[in-house]
Amino acid sequence: MTIEADVAVIGAGMAGVSVAHELAADHEVVLLEQESRPAYHTTGRSAAMFLQSYGGPEIRALTAASRPLYAEAGDLLTPRPLLWVASAAQLGRLDALATAQPALVRLDPSAAVAHCPALRPAWVAGALLEGDASEIDVLGLHQHYLGGARRRGASVLVGAAVRTGRHTGGHWHLDTAAGPVRAAAVVNAAGAWGDVVAAALGVPSIGLRPMRRTAAVARATAVDRGWPLIADVGETFYFRPEGAGVLVSPADETPSEPCDARPDDVDVALALDRVNEATTLGLRSVSTAWAGLRTFAPDRNPVAGPDPAAPGLFWLAGQGGYGIQIAPALGRLAAAAVTGAAVPAALSVARFR
Repeated sequence: MTIEADVAVIGAGMAGVSVAHELAADHEVVLLEQESRPAYHTTGRSAAMFLQSYGGPEIRALTAASRPLYAEAGDLLTPRPLLWVASAAQLGRLDALATAQPALVRLDPSAAVAHCPALRPAWVAGALLEGDASEIDVLGLHQHYLGGARRRGASVLVGAAVRTGRHTGGHWHLDTAAGPVRAAAVVNAAGAWGDVVAAALGVPSIGLRPMRRTAAVARATAVDRGWPLIADVGETFYFRPEGAGVLVSPADETPSEPCDARPDDVDVALALDRVNEATTLGLRSVSTAWAGLRTFAPDRNPVAGPDPAAPGLFWLAGQGGYGIQIAPALGRLAAAAVTGAAVPAALSVARFR
């Protein structure tokens, strides 16, 4: 039996559930997920932060527009400041960041070490503080949107990979692993598989580039849960307290095919080495490690809007490493594109393809 809907959203990660939630208020929506459960890939492996100093101007604008929308989702932000640190060789980058974002507070090396005594005074040459940064309850946000979409009547199909699709008679006809689907509009929110889905629908790709990002929790002693997130301005490492240990990453961007990403031992070792160089933590072993795919469009800005060559097809892709923190604004923006509603001025910075 064919499933009928106004809109079929492909992908049940954060992008897909956020736009499905917005659309389901006034439309019949079916959410199609190729895996056995939603949020299996990048969303379910993200240790995301809400950082208003992260990304380019467009990303920062979408982040600012998302902040008031988090209040609608409940208590999902936990304060944790961000401390951008620089070695002597990175002071030029620090100066550039300070110029671009004057709201950041400049700290001298001793003040930086006061925020995180594990930093080596001889390594830290300068720092910038974003005092109102926060940790995001990623799964809480995902459940807010997924549960909200269901309560608004959306259907969620897992194990529903899209095999082929064609647009005829004013509708998209999708052949999925869960059966045929007919919808007036399709939203491609398939993350790293966005171009794969495009090929299945017979439309051109947009040049999405999945990049692997590795993280691990290292065993450590004398960790203060109140430390900020520490990131170097060269974006070669970051760390923060995580339980009784320390979450570390080499901030890698390793090109990858769409896949079930796995951590590479070399990348984990690199994260430990870089953090140990900048701190006195002396990290040696890890309790767990994982990897996810952050998918970028060629200009590293999200693609949100209608495909000019395919009637009824809309993109919500290429969020890179910013997809969680900008999800509230970007989901609302993409929904407005689908329905033809006016785009709020605060959200108009994301380009349509």
